[in-house]
Amino acid sequence: MRSRSYGPDLTPPWKKPKPVPEVEAERDLVVEEAETGFCGAVVRVEKTPEGLTVTLEDRHGKLRVFPMEPRGFLVDGAVVTLVRPRAGQPAPQRKTHTASGSIAVAGHQARVARAGRIYVEGKHDAELVERVWGDDLRIEGVVVEFLEGVDDLPAVVSEFAPGPGRRLGVLVDHLVPGSKESRIAAEVAAGPFGAHVLVAGHPFVDIWQAVKPSVLGVDAWPSVPRGTDWKTGINAALGRTSSTGETWRWILSHVHSYRDLEPALLGRVEELIDFVTAPPEE
Repeated sequence: MRSRSYGPDLTPPWKKPKPVPEVEAERDLVVEEAETGFCGAVVRVEKTPEGLTVTLEDRHGKLRVFPMEPRGFLVDGAVVTLVRPRAGQPAPQRKTHTASGSIAVAGHQARVARAGRIYVEGKHDAELVERVWGDDLRIEGVVVEFLEGVDDLPAVVSEFAPGPGRRLGVLVDHLVPGSKESRIAAEVAAGPFGAHVLVAGHPFVDIWQAVKPSVLGVDAWPSVPRGTDWKTGINAALGRTSSTGETWRWILSHVHSYRDLEPALLGRVEELIDFVTAPPEE
């Protein structure tokens, strides 16, 4: 007499492999192809003579086509079998993009930190970069540190000793022709480590100005009289009675994505991320 706990093949139920759940390959679903590790959002599913294929687009806009069978895929870190979407079914609501506008990569842990780094001038700069690019930086394994000013940048670069595979990117406030910042950047570029350092900057007096004034409910950032501490002057002009630190937290709370920042900052940060994550030249 056969026990009900066993199937016809006499395999105990607890030894049988668990079924892999099926997930419909809806557009914008973010998945990882298990064999290659390629991550991206579903762009389309197509029927070919060889079978169904799925096209994925990664955060850089690169497209890859994979057969849906027998490939394995991960969604939110779990193994799944992708199947063709059923007609008329609404797509699931998922986070498909990061705050920077990049394709979100689901189920991925932070990569081990690279040797390369991005330096910014201060705490507020670091907090704003984290707010918008934090997900991207963790996926890429890029650490952001702050300098507390740009005056000592040549010494910092010398101590860091960048080289191939160990690049250094620096984000500088008020990098405009003729400024102190531009002279320091030129000195670093002409130095012995210049080929492995990128100093990029925005034109704003302070990183605060990189936040679009419209998201704060004002038409423009106020002008501050020469000789007045800039942040103190901004506080007064905005009618804020809090400390400048509290005002910054208020400003930062209005930033939800790259759309809340000026293009002059967006391009520079993306440029720095690309620079420090580029593979070493052979």
